[in-house]
Amino acid sequence: MATLVRDRVTWLIYSQLAVYGYFIYGFGPSVLLLRDDQQASRTVSGLHGTALAAGAVLAGLVGAHLVRRWGRAAVLRLGLAGLALGVLVFTAAIDLPLTLLGALLAGTFGALMLNTDSAVLSDHHGLAGPAAISEANALAATTGLLAPLLIGAAAASSLGWRPGFAVAAALAVTLLLASARVSVPRPVVHPVQARPARESVQVGLASRLPRRYWLAWVVLVLCIGIEFSMTIWAADLLRQQAGLGAGAAAGALSALIAGIAIGRVAGGRLALRRSPERLLAGSLVVTTAGFLLFWSSTAAWLALLGLFVMGLGIAVQFPLSVARAITASGGRPDQATARLSIGAGLAIGLAPFLLGFLADQFGTRHAFLLVPVLLVLAAAGLWSGRPQRPDR
Repeated sequence: MATLVRDRVTWLIYSQLAVYGYFIYGFGPSVLLLRDDQQASRTVSGLHGTALAAGAVLAGLVGAHLVRRWGRAAVLRLGLAGLALGVLVFTAAIDLPLTLLGALLAGTFGALMLNTDSAVLSDHHGLAGPAAISEANALAATTGLLAPLLIGAAAASSLGWRPGFAVAAALAVTLLLASARVSVPRPVVHPVQARPARESVQVGLASRLPRRYWLAWVVLVLCIGIEFSMTIWAADLLRQQAGLGAGAAAGALSALIAGIAIGRVAGGRLALRRSPERLLAGSLVVTTAGFLLFWSSTAAWLALLGLFVMGLGIAVQFPLSVARAITASGGRPDQATARLSIGAGLAIGLAPFLLGFLADQFGTRHAFLLVPVLLVLAAAGLWSGRPQRPDR
């Protein structure tokens, strides 16, 4: 059984992911409250998710190059600084173009940091990498649990919601100052065995990742689409179907995030003993059960229970999907995480935007049927990409 050893580098990466967790889980409630400020439709408001996604795609396109040129430590510091700037622009602005710019900046630099963090943990912990990534994401979700509560409380006060979300910028600046004291290891160089000339040419092409990697990539994209559809629009359905006010609905997202936090703590331990494929399959079943309870309930407490159960299922999907993809990348973790960022950007941009568009056309409750469609597709992708047993 793999052993997870937590040193100064591990805690630095965990802390960075905790800052990102506050930002990303505070983003959905902030978009909901910003829509009220701007008096925008759900489709227009959903463009903030698209801007966030565009930033993730941009980070995926340039991330591996920046790591090769400047090193992981510099890229991580750049990510923290850019994330703080983006959050400040988003919270200080009123006009749509500026709030979209803030979402784009935060999405770009936040994803740059997130991708590099995952690669560092995978390299630094070896066989315990999946457990480290899952545990780091558990801490991120635990920190993110505070975001809807603080934003909802601020929205209900005379301050408004913006100071609650600006906490993410303050945390990023604080960690940026502290990170200079920790040395981040350089990427591990994976030896490549001698291959036939024709195969060596293919190995030399940076863009050639194995088929198993791309199947894991598809599953990750679908799972992220599910998570962000819920974090951005679940509060809207709670307002309509369960009768919660804006601040209460924003704070109620903590039920989903609490489930994610608890699920990732348990998932990190289970990842040391069970295969990622088995854990992911179970998580899809749990997510489906939670969704059915949330979607069908008009009582607030039942809807919140459904969100909590969904969180338990969603919890392991991102970290284990990342770990599966890195493992299948053929010893190219930085390139693998860069491509994952592009996929994440597509998921974040398309799934919540599509759900918002469907909500404007057919109503929020019917639009949420997009979620079980994504769950079925994720299950199909997981089955297609399962490891093949050797012939006996």
